[in-house]
Amino acid sequence: MGARNLGLSPSRQGHLAMLGFSALVAGSFSLGALATPHIDPSALTALRFVLAAPLVGIAAWVGGGLHRGIWRAPWRYAVLAVLMAAYFILMFEGLRSADAVSTAAVFTLTPLMAAGFGWVLLRQAMTRRIALALILGAAGALWVIFRADLDRLWALEIGRGEAIYFWGCAAHALYTPLVRRLNRGETAAAFTFGTLVIGAGLVLLWALPELRRANWAEMPVVVWVTLAYTSVAATAATFVLVQFASLRLPAAKVMAYTYLTPSWVLLWELALARPAPPVTVLAGLGLTLIALWLLLDGENLPKPPPPVGPAGQS
Repeated sequence: MGARNLGLSPSRQGHLAMLGFSALVAGSFSLGALATPHIDPSALTALRFVLAAPLVGIAAWVGGGLHRGIWRAPWRYAVLAVLMAAYFILMFEGLRSADAVSTAAVFTLTPLMAAGFGWVLLRQAMTRRIALALILGAAGALWVIFRADLDRLWALEIGRGEAIYFWGCAAHALYTPLVRRLNRGETAAAFTFGTLVIGAGLVLLWALPELRRANWAEMPVVVWVTLAYTSVAATAATFVLVQFASLRLPAAKVMAYTYLTPSWVLLWELALARPAPPVTVLAGLGLTLIALWLLLDGENLPKPPPPVGPAGQS
């Protein structure tokens, strides 16, 4: 990552990685909303895995982490690949009927779920400050998801797209602590490469009928732009960044940066000349930013467990 040359501690390296993660992943929501009417989510996910795997493989090879030893217990990659494939497919399926900002708000529920999975799998504890931040972030997300409409909130009238994407976010939340649990000393890039290779094979088998059915010659430009962006920035780069950070930070702090995503998405929407949400909805985004500040301000948060191998050593 080059962060060592700057004299940064492992935790600071993790924070820097997740800042990049939040900025890159936000573009998937806006571009995905434009592309999903033209291509099946499973086909798009299969292609992005196939294109991203060689890129990450090159990065792992350059970094000296690519060797035969990474294929010990390949079932680990299969478990992680299923979770991330589910996340991406359900994300694009949800974007077919939900707008980008509200979908990104659903994404901010991930830290709360990640904290629960982190405790179950790694016994990562929470302070009162973390608990308060997660509650505030979830409240802000719900405010956006229900369009600042209290009647819809009390009736739990959640949109179909948001409901579909919620289960994808649950898969993403489980993925985060599992990276730390399953890593056996592989570098972040090598571990990502293994996950993408296995994931590409699995999703290709699943999406084969849709890949054959698609009329690729008549695909609009936005599909190819989305495919290129999601393969390089929102798959290859973010896979490495989240695995790099997961080896240095507790699961809840890794996913805390998802609270920045709706704000990034709002900027993407404005840049693409799409309508902004009502001012009342923006209050929910403010709560998510307060949650991020609570999670990251100060260093009185619990330290992560001892590293699982060379990739997580201080």
